[in-house]
Amino acid sequence: MFGYYLDLALRSLRRNQALTALMVLAIALGIGTSMTTLTVMHVLSGDPIPAKSSQLFRVRMNVVPDDAFKLGDKVPDNLTRRDAEALLHDARADRQAMMSAGSMVVVSPQGDPLDVQARYTSADFFPMFDVPLRYGHAWSRDDDASHAQVVVISHMLNQQLFGGADSIGKMLRVGDQSLRVVGVLGDWDMNPRFYDLSDGQFGDSEDVFLPLSTALDMKLSTSGQTWCWDNGKNVHGADAPCIWLQYWAQLDTPAKAATYRQYLRNYIALQQKAGRFTHSGQLELQDVMEWLDAKGVVPSDVRLQTWLALGFLGICLLNTVGLLLAKFLRRSGEIGVRRALGASRRAIFLQCLVEAGLIGLAGGVFGLALAGLGLVLVRHQPTDYAAYIHMDLRMLLATFVLALLSSLLAGLLPAWRAMHVVPGVALKSN
Repeated sequence: MFGYYLDLALRSLRRNQALTALMVLAIALGIGTSMTTLTVMHVLSGDPIPAKSSQLFRVRMNVVPDDAFKLGDKVPDNLTRRDAEALLHDARADRQAMMSAGSMVVVSPQGDPLDVQARYTSADFFPMFDVPLRYGHAWSRDDDASHAQVVVISHMLNQQLFGGADSIGKMLRVGDQSLRVVGVLGDWDMNPRFYDLSDGQFGDSEDVFLPLSTALDMKLSTSGQTWCWDNGKNVHGADAPCIWLQYWAQLDTPAKAATYRQYLRNYIALQQKAGRFTHSGQLELQDVMEWLDAKGVVPSDVRLQTWLALGFLGICLLNTVGLLLAKFLRRSGEIGVRRALGASRRAIFLQCLVEAGLIGLAGGVFGLALAGLGLVLVRHQPTDYAAYIHMDLRMLLATFVLALLSSLLAGLLPAWRAMHVVPGVALKSN
């Protein structure tokens, strides 16, 4: 029977091509705008590390002195070096990493200087964030402790400096100092870069990774958020009154997360007892998705645009309802003949829904083209996430599902009205 309904629907659509085109256009416009904004939302709100996002936690504490504490202040994003090193030394998590962004000038074998972005961190960074290595390996915790002059470089920098060959054991010149290459990254595209959102939420990963202890010895420049409550010359000193280090902990089970949270409460209490402050202290332990939500990685204007686009789709559907209603009721004579010849109300209802579904599928095809155009325009916007907006297979399928469901929804009322046409009245009026 479906083939029969499909044939009737195609005949009906060809009979009034202008009206058909108008309905397809209405669906296409609604689908195009909706899928453009939904795709942007899908990319921005996606889980950057789904296998571990519930196990990785951003550690935030407020243990500043009383004269720098204000009731109602948010918990700082970062930690002091003193606190970060204490937590790292205790090693109560399955894995833990402290880090900071930085920049440096490296010298190519040809003597050309290259400005590169760097990440100063600790050994657990690589297994925690599932960083792939093409050559070699990451440094060890012993390398952190011994301030080893080792480095892991990106495959792009490896291509620039060493022609993409295995560069393990080669020396990377940084000013008048050298670092030994122990690892080369594979393809790694972590977006949004949740581990440090202070230097941009989207973009390429850093080109150089080295132990934080080594970077401090070399007096390399850091970047990102730094807040000091006392004027001091050595911002990065062991006891400097400055908050500047990001800290992450991997806790593989909810029980371990609860235990670690209590450990942090005890740590804050010990600092209070030691006389660092008298206020109650503050603590935040947020997993990846909670952290991204707290930092507003999905801008409020994107959320607003998504709701507006869905509202526009609703308006397009209302217009389609009106057009389908007029189309079906204008064919009341034809429907009356079919009913008089024995067609059931259910058959009339299904016939009309098949016709609405065809309109939706056609609208989905054109809506997909409009969404593609919309995404091209989005990628030319001056935002850090623009280059990463793309429609994957899931959103491609969602386009047609949304178009089909929208058209079927729009066709329910017209189909219901059509199946209740009284055969005798319809035939008499025609």
